[in-house]
Amino acid sequence: MLAGKLAHLRQQRPVTVIGSAVIDVIADAYALPWRGCDIELQQQSVNIGGCALNVAVALRRLGISACNALPLGQGVWADIVRHNLARQGIESVIETDAGDNGWCLALVEPDGERTFMSFTGVENAWCDDWLARLPEASDGLVYLSGYQLTAACAPLLVGWLESHPGMTALIDFGPRIADISPALFARIMACRPIVTLNRQEAEIVAEREQLPAGTTAFGRAWLARFAAPVIVRQDKDGAWYFSEHEEGLAAPFATTVVDTIGAGDSHAGGVLAGLAAGWTLADAVTLGNAVASWVVSRRGGDCAPTREELLLAHEHV
Repeated sequence: MLAGKLAHLRQQRPVTVIGSAVIDVIADAYALPWRGCDIELQQQSVNIGGCALNVAVALRRLGISACNALPLGQGVWADIVRHNLARQGIESVIETDAGDNGWCLALVEPDGERTFMSFTGVENAWCDDWLARLPEASDGLVYLSGYQLTAACAPLLVGWLESHPGMTALIDFGPRIADISPALFARIMACRPIVTLNRQEAEIVAEREQLPAGTTAFGRAWLARFAAPVIVRQDKDGAWYFSEHEEGLAAPFATTVVDTIGAGDSHAGGVLAGLAAGWTLADAVTLGNAVASWVVSRRGGDCAPTREELLLAHEHV
């Protein structure tokens, strides 16, 4: 079923990706550092990353065009990012000389779990001039990350979202969800975005918003509270989805987990690709599962599959 739909994946809605393009320095760590320690790391690679960039790469490799609003500055890190974007055929509509791009140290433990330490750059210096460069398609999809929604530019971005009620936002709050103020969270949810959460993030929201903890009860209570769709990713157990018209569990795809860097981002990219093609939420989440399962089976975050690679991997699915 997935292979059949992939063969006819055709874009019907415009997509805008807002967020960061940064450098990821990825290293293996036998354990996370503790206060005052000095641990030895083994460097895996130095990649371009950032949630929005990972989404942009996933979309492009699936054949979906997007307006990529990934701020590019001036400096050592920005030059590396710009060179790699050009190599992948990705352009950004945001260029600035206000500073360098940010970077992140990702520590990967033996079980594949990752911990990030991030340094902010121009990716969070959003202003009205940058927003004016974004398309205003009434039926468009827009991606936003929690990293921008917890930065100083968050009210500006949310204001832009509020002024474009015809657009559908897909928001991945990520690990920063606990840092979003209740007032800003209320403004975001009033825009009725599709929100994608992992297990831990769903637990945080459930406790803060006083929603039930069980997945199905949580999803239904979320709908009743916010009148907006929600996706709850459960790793090897698939992903639940809840909307006004659909509810269910999108089946997982068996794989051997090597590295979880970029898994949530690539899942969001797959979901966006499905939605851009006019698929149902159920089918879009299933595509997200397939893309994420591919990514976690390979080292580093820059490994999203092409549509052809997914077709070969799932030709009997």
